[in-house]
Amino acid sequence: MRTVVKHFILTDPLAQQNFGAMTHPSTNTRNRPIIAGQAALLVIDVQNGTCGPGEASRRPEFHTALTARVVPNIEKLLQGFRAGRLEVIYTVMENLTADGRDRSLDYKLSNMGFAKGSREARVLDAIAPRGDEIVLPKTSSSVFNSTVLDYLLRNIGIEDVFVVGCLTDQCIDHAVKDGADRGYYMTCVHDACAAGTEARHEAALDCFRGYCRMLRTDEVLDILSKT
Repeated sequence: MRTVVKHFILTDPLAQQNFGAMTHPSTNTRNRPIIAGQAALLVIDVQNGTCGPGEASRRPEFHTALTARVVPNIEKLLQGFRAGRLEVIYTVMENLTADGRDRSLDYKLSNMGFAKGSREARVLDAIAPRGDEIVLPKTSSSVFNSTVLDYLLRNIGIEDVFVVGCLTDQCIDHAVKDGADRGYYMTCVHDACAAGTEARHEAALDCFRGYCRMLRTDEVLDILSKT
């Protein structure tokens, strides 16, 4: 039997680019420079209702990580991204309705969510949004499921998303995996995230590290300095 080899030509430039990436996977890497207009810092759920002083007694290990590590590192990252005129986007758990009927079933069953416009739904003062930085109210663990984040990122032209905030094993996990599935280059800045305990934080990082690049705050700042 004769073997017939068919040859084909890709005429579309985008198709050629995608085919090249598939046949030469070494050209695809998460170790990318930060490009102006194409990178965003995503700050997830660092708000009064979940990260306020009351957590010191309710979740002391979480509160210690938050105050000693997470918030100071987010402050540094905000300074770096803003200095580079890069996009900063926040999410907060906040109902769209007064009675919370718009929340996901999981949020209803878990009694999660905060009233629209409430103090609990506001970002901590130390890392509060500035100017016209975007704040997205969300009513599910995944920011990609209950907000228009994907739509916004594509409109703005964002390719790289740097994720920080709370909780590592819940909303951070969802953001990283869902963002990766949607075609974004995801980076978890792991020392700017926290879970209920350090053990849960580390376990979550091990769980989703295959979906993203893992960097420390100082490593991100070093990349920013070369932008």
